[in-house]
Amino acid sequence: MAITTARAGLAIGEVARRTGCNVETIRYYERIGVVPRPPRTKSGRRLYGQAHVGRLAFVRRARELGFTLEQVGGLAGLAARGGQACAEVQAIALAHLTAVRRKLADLRRLERVLAATLAQCAAGRLDACPIIEALSRDMAAAR
Repeated sequence: MAITTARAGLAIGEVARRTGCNVETIRYYERIGVVPRPPRTKSGRRLYGQAHVGRLAFVRRARELGFTLEQVGGLAGLAARGGQACAEVQAIALAHLTAVRRKLADLRRLERVLAATLAQCAAGRLDACPIIEALSRDMAAAR
């Protein structure tokens, strides 16, 4: 059973349940400094507070939006500083938006190539599969 009293703190399993983060992911975030390490009992058990739950929820949402762990750490640090960090937060978000747009353009190109390759298959059975040939050409070009 998880420790859930405010005085005692929350066990890692309860924090995982509340945030939707895996227990091992929480430990990893602590190791790399994205989430502060919680205090421990004499027996070594981690005891989390509501601030940890909030920080983990923030990290999880930022990761869902595709921010890198480095960006998440920067954003979390800036969030802790408050409103004066707005320009820095905007710069990180703008860099991420640029990367997202670049990925979208790459995905649109990929969609066109796949659609054109699949259209070659729609005509019926050919001696050679256009999809296999396209993939083989790309592999040969990469070498």
